[in-house]
Amino acid sequence: MDGTNHSLFDPRCREQAPLAIDVIMQLDIFGIVLFSVLTFMATVSILIFIEECIYIYKKVPPNKKTLIIWVTGASPVIGTMSCLGMWVPKATMFCDMTSATYFAIVIFKFLILMIEEVGGDDAFLRRSEKETLRISTAPCCCCCPCLPNAFITPRNLFMLKLGSFQFALLKLVFTILSIVLWTNGNYDPADVSMSGGAIWINSFIGILTIVGLWPVSIIFIHLKESLRVLKIVPKYAMYQMVLILSQLQTAIINILAMNGTIACSPPYTSQARGYLMSQQLLIVEMFIITLVNRILYRRQYDPLPEEDGEEEIKKTLTSKSAVDNV
Repeated sequence: MDGTNHSLFDPRCREQAPLAIDVIMQLDIFGIVLFSVLTFMATVSILIFIEECIYIYKKVPPNKKTLIIWVTGASPVIGTMSCLGMWVPKATMFCDMTSATYFAIVIFKFLILMIEEVGGDDAFLRRSEKETLRISTAPCCCCCPCLPNAFITPRNLFMLKLGSFQFALLKLVFTILSIVLWTNGNYDPADVSMSGGAIWINSFIGILTIVGLWPVSIIFIHLKESLRVLKIVPKYAMYQMVLILSQLQTAIINILAMNGTIACSPPYTSQARGYLMSQQLLIVEMFIITLVNRILYRRQYDPLPEEDGEEEIKKTLTSKSAVDNV
């Protein structure tokens, strides 16, 4: 590829994202090798995910099959969408929307998965009937340690689920709305003016994201010790990594591109080049996370024992962990 950086005032830098054929025609040897390796990584991620789905359907109880498939599918789906956006720059907006909508559903599924790990709603309520939930957690109220703990009741559990479910539902609604507005010329991701639709939709989605992540953090902190033997800490870390890399990293790169910090390189505009850099990073990162998730989730899942003693729980779980590498 032509690595020469051009000024933001170059007329070619103010054109739209290139067509797929333009991307292919301007690839040099290094570009061909780079695109081929990244495409191979995205393909391998999908194949690993398919193999994992087959394993899950054979080894995992019915109440957790779809949950684990949704959660482990986050990294290969994002990696695949990034690969498609890399080859077809004009489709980047739709690829990003697909990835973000999928991960919004994953947030809710991960919350339900943690509850199912202790046996479901009834088992969770029985275990926690004498305990409370610490609600002064990230990302919403980590700076408010004075907030009182909340009692664990069926109503509060329902509200926690609703907090994550609303994000999964409304993210889909706003994605459809954005596409409709885009077809009418009222939505442009690069338009951050107050008169544009993107700034209002994205701001509202940001608020919904914070509200949707909060219940997951609350439940994780409450169940962290009980589920430690089930590797819930590294699973939660991978979930957080996908969130940070697919949302925060991408946002930072896109802001730098829109400000002209990332110079254009025809046929790529500054913004298109920023998208390209973000997509290439995501493909590699999601490939690594897919490999890690395969290790973490490739095990037979069993409900936690009914005993209240923490030592008894750990002893029972340790005896069951022998099937982890089956």
